[in-house]
Amino acid sequence: MLKLREKESFNVFLVILSISFLALGGIFVKISELGPVNTGLYRVLLSIPILLPFIISDKEKAKISLKEIFIILFSGIFLGFDLLLWNISFYHTTVANANLLANLVPFTIIPISFFIYKEKVPSGFLFGVIITIVGVFLLIKGKDFNNGYSLFGDSLAFATSIFYGLFLSIVYKMRDKVNAIVIMFYSAFGTLLVLFPAAFIIEGISIPKGYSEWWPLILLALFSQILGQGGLSYCLGKITSLLASVLVLTQPVISAIYAYFIFNERISLIEIIAMFIVLFGVFWSKKTTR
Repeated sequence: MLKLREKESFNVFLVILSISFLALGGIFVKISELGPVNTGLYRVLLSIPILLPFIISDKEKAKISLKEIFIILFSGIFLGFDLLLWNISFYHTTVANANLLANLVPFTIIPISFFIYKEKVPSGFLFGVIITIVGVFLLIKGKDFNNGYSLFGDSLAFATSIFYGLFLSIVYKMRDKVNAIVIMFYSAFGTLLVLFPAAFIIEGISIPKGYSEWWPLILLALFSQILGQGGLSYCLGKITSLLASVLVLTQPVISAIYAYFIFNERISLIEIIAMFIVLFGVFWSKKTTR
């Protein structure tokens, strides 16, 4: 029993670590000299040659049916719309709002888990989700928004959470049959089906020209796409999608901590209290999903 709990705690740690890598995405998007859509495009495009050696070296990973490839490609399309809308939302609303609304995936994953996957959703888990969301809203409320609020931008960010929830729900089921590396490799092509035409239409395809343009994109692909998104996909084979959906809500907390150390942004007393509320909500949710 003790070993089982230790294993659960380790899996939760891996999820938080993956989310910490994902949270770096907003920083690299902000630093990137390319437009937001092109930045998202290269995040995925550059991940393919990094993943390819792992696919080639293990023939077992390559054994996947055409049906499974199609499903994974389809999930990649959802991830493509997620990245497209999220990156654009930064230009129409506050970064805080974009981070909050884009991570409200429980509103998508909980109904899918209950109505489609027929999984039981404990009432205690719902209580934990509510507490966590309250904490996240309080965290964002503690920010000094000034100007920058936009219903259009917020709508884009919330739509992001729907597409991201759909992506995670498909990955959750596919992890029963397919390795996480394979999922990330094939889903990348589905994602590019969205980002290539979007980049061409909205910004025009940009080609990075120097070190200053390349390094944020390479780090974005390595940390956010492979270690972050890939790590979370791996963890979906170890924990339930319900628990993953509430753990994703810790990303705004992690982003706030990054902003404090990297951009020297002040953390108020309200934000500190909000962080503890989020952690309590996550703890409660984990406790009810054992």
